[in-house]
Amino acid sequence: MKVQVEELSPVEKKLSIEVENARVVEELTRAYAALGKQVKLPGFRQGKVPRRILEQRFREQVEDEVIQRVVQNAWLEAVREHQVEAVAPPQVTNNSGLKADGPFSFEARVEVKPKVEAKDYQGLPLTRPDTQVADKDVEDRLEQVRQSMARLEPVEGRDVAQTGDFATVDYVATVDGKEFPGSKAEGVTVEITAGELVESNVAALEGAKVGESKEIDYTFPADYRVEDVKGKTARFKFDVKALKKKVVPELNDDFAKETGEAQTLEELRTKVRTDLETGKRTKAQGEERAALLKALIERNAFEVPKSMVERTIDNMLENRLRAMARMGMDPRQLNLDFNRLREDLREEALQEVKGALLIEAIAQKENIQASDEDVEKKIEELAKEANQAVAVVRKYFKGPQERQGLSLRLREEKTIEFLKGQAKYS
Repeated sequence: MKVQVEELSPVEKKLSIEVENARVVEELTRAYAALGKQVKLPGFRQGKVPRRILEQRFREQVEDEVIQRVVQNAWLEAVREHQVEAVAPPQVTNNSGLKADGPFSFEARVEVKPKVEAKDYQGLPLTRPDTQVADKDVEDRLEQVRQSMARLEPVEGRDVAQTGDFATVDYVATVDGKEFPGSKAEGVTVEITAGELVESNVAALEGAKVGESKEIDYTFPADYRVEDVKGKTARFKFDVKALKKKVVPELNDDFAKETGEAQTLEELRTKVRTDLETGKRTKAQGEERAALLKALIERNAFEVPKSMVERTIDNMLENRLRAMARMGMDPRQLNLDFNRLREDLREEALQEVKGALLIEAIAQKENIQASDEDVEKKIEELAKEANQAVAVVRKYFKGPQERQGLSLRLREEKTIEFLKGQAKYS
């Protein structure tokens, strides 16, 4: 087999491959032999159909299959022999077809991983992040938890609505005297406070009495989701059925137990502080990584294959859709414009690909590796974070592909730490 490799650009190569006739003849012989064992034709016993008859009936089909097999095998062999780091399937051109007494030739254009030589990666500018958690941060988070655990209880001793109450109402609305989609409902809970009616805030119900009705005018936002009423003023009639008040639990040991996170308030405070510190550190690590990659990319200009960017966009989209699903949203019902989403993610994906290639180049240059000991330590950390047995997590990373993925992730983390150690903080 003869192979000629031509570099079309830093990220694309063309391979001109010539396969000797003997190899093609061998593949044709094997293909017709396999076909002869399967095909049934009138006047011939199964497995006894002469090859010339098979050629008359099935030549085009067989030659197409043989071409595919020869191209695939020759391509893989050429890539291994000439160490072509392909990052996408090749675009194959074959204009000659199979010849009875000559070699088979084809061309394959393929995107390749660029050779990146990282430079100027020492002394990158960084801002030292603030990861301190103040007492006020802890108390604010505890208050958020308290509010989230509040319950609504019936108002006793009065039947007139006050600001801060929650009212159970039935309502009917019209625009220009006509109803519209969503213009009526029963048993809805609204809060009597300043804000938008479309967000269930109806300050105008202050002073309304249980069992009475009150009419108000409301102008819908110009970007409201119901086309019929965008920017229009509606007349709402509210029937007040009941009043409720929000009851927030006291900040004590019973509250801590109710959260299911601690047995005492002090234990809960400690846990909240730890969680906030972890969150701040994680955020800081992400911001430092982004800043390092941005500075690296500014100092190292190079081209990247389109297929790597597209694959990264695929992964980003998949992660976002999974996040939506975890939040209880069905992406199929959101009428998402995937073409627009892909374009919105393109620049971020491009920077991510460039950053990953630069990190890999620095790791190779500085001989930064993740040892088996590093991998085992990370597995133990992951098990602790997930509150699972180490054996369970280790089983997940048992396969060579999963273990290699974790090793590469660790190598990147170690390289980032190396760059941070060399950075200039302000």
